Parts: sequence; structure tokens; C-alpha cells
Amino acid sequence: MLVKWIRCTVVDRRGFERGQRTWAGLLDEPGFRGQGGGWSRGEPGVAHTFAFWESRVFYDSFMARGHDRLAAAQSGMYKDLRVNLFEYRFDVKTGFVPEFTDADVVRVAHSRVHEDRADHFALMQQRVWNPAMAGSPGMLRGVFAEAPGHEFLVLSMWQSSAERGKYRPGGVARLAARADTERDVEELTGDVVRLEPTWTV
Repeated sequence: MLVKWIRCTVVDRRGFERGQRTWAGLLDEPGFRGQGGGWSRGEPGVAHTFAFWESRVFYDSFMARGHDRLAAAQSGMYKDLRVNLFEYRFDVKTGFVPEFTDADVVRVAHSRVHEDRADHFALMQQRVWNPAMAGSPGMLRGVFAEAPGHEFLVLSMWQSSAERGKYRPGGVARLAARADTERDVEELTGDVVRLEPTWTV
């Protein structure tokens, strides 16, 4: 499964949200599995979208044929567009499905990892981070994915921001120490995204 993460700064909010509805056209695309997104809780005006495709072949076919027609509805309404593609590696918790209707927030963590520590980083995600997140109240499901250049994406869906808020500083610091995260990670960025139901496809 291919995971696409889009981040941009919106300059025309009403127009952008109106244009977001045109992405319902993805439902007719072969290999499309689901899409959702919303607004950053930490950076005003920043929008995130997450899309899932069965494979890179289906995604490339869509990009060559139908993408520009759908994207035209939001032309000029954003700046600083960043698009990242990742290949699914494993679930965070079990039974991941790309559905957004039962979630209120998504936590996204993007790590660039030292080359010689990539295997260790993935192993610690499975042995340390996944069990901790799976055991957190309100955590619904998530996905761990990888891109070339030792980049990793951890996407987790939560019932509410209040529930996600319980998974915080003290516990995270202990987990990071156990996983030896500091030695693995070269750069870590992340955000908490408040999902907009009307953006779900």
C-alpha cells in the first residue's frame, strides 16, 4: 500500500475547503483506498491530507490521467506544497484500514533516520512504540511506512484530542529512552491534525 502525505500553507481558506470537495472524484479511481485530512493544531493555516493507494502502479496511473483535473479546483489557494510518498511497512495496532470517519485527530511523525540505524529504528517501532500506542485509550489504528533515504512516517488515528493528550511527555520520554531513539533519528518533525469530516473520501 502506498501512503501519500500532503502538507501546504493555505492562503484562501474558504476557497481551499470548497475545492477540497472535488477530491470525491477519487472514488472512481482504480486502486484508491481512502483519503482524509484537516488543519494543523499547532500551525495556523497549515493543511494536511493523507491518501492511500493499493500500489504505486495505480497511483502513477491516476497522476498521469486524472490528478490535474481534480487539483485545478484549488489552484492558487495554497503555497509551500510538500508531497511525500511512503510504502506501507506494518500496522500500528492491528487491522489498519484507511478510514477517517471515526477519528477526530491524526498524529503524524516524520523521521529521517541515520542509515546504519534504520533497521533498529523499525524494530523499536514494533517492540516499544507500537505496544505503547496500541494500549493507549482512544488510539484507533495507525500505520508505519518508509520512503527511500531512510525516511519513516508514523500515522496514528485517535478518537479525540483529549485521549491523544494522555499519551504525553513523561511516558514518551521513557519510551524514547528504551528505544534509544536519540541515536537512531537524525531529524524528527510532527504535527497533530484536527480532521475535517468533509475532506474524507
